Amino acid sequence: MSKNNKSQPTLRKIQFENSQLFPIIISELEKGHTAKINLKGYSMRPFLETERDCALLTSPQNPKVGDPVLAEIDPGHYVLHRIISIEGDAVTLLGDGNLSTEHCTLADIKASVVGFYRKGRKHLDRTDGWKWKTYSWFWMRLRPMRRYLLAFYRRIWLKFFKPI
Repeated sequence: MSKNNKSQPTLRKIQFENSQLFPIIISELEKGHTAKINLKGYSMRPFLETERDCALLTSPQNPKVGDPVLAEIDPGHYVLHRIISIEGDAVTLLGDGNLSTEHCTLADIKASVVGFYRKGRKHLDRTDGWKWKTYSWFWMRLRPMRRYLLAFYRRIWLKFFKPI
């Protein structure tokens, strides 16, 4: 038997600015497609890590308090954060790893998150599942203590337990 000397194709990672990529993704979501995106940034820590986890997006599905959404908070500036309040058309967002809020309108919500692929797993942690709902219920009520929990996570936890 002869060995196959053909080399495997190499994958190349290409990064785009959010302001370039998200309009294309949003256009596809509006056509009824879903999109899986790699997360970049630290605003959803401690449970979602940059360049480790992925989100599955769909067109906005009746957003409500507690839902993670993709929103355009300024022209070309997109964030994936949790809704903490809706008053009329005004929406207040907060990343799980953030201490300050951001604001947009309901029309600025461009996508709903169906779930997350965490820690390299192939199984989707759905946002309508018991795991996400339980985590969300606790984390949203810990808001006054987040500053201290996040400081512990960044300064101590990450030094001993690096994200996978």
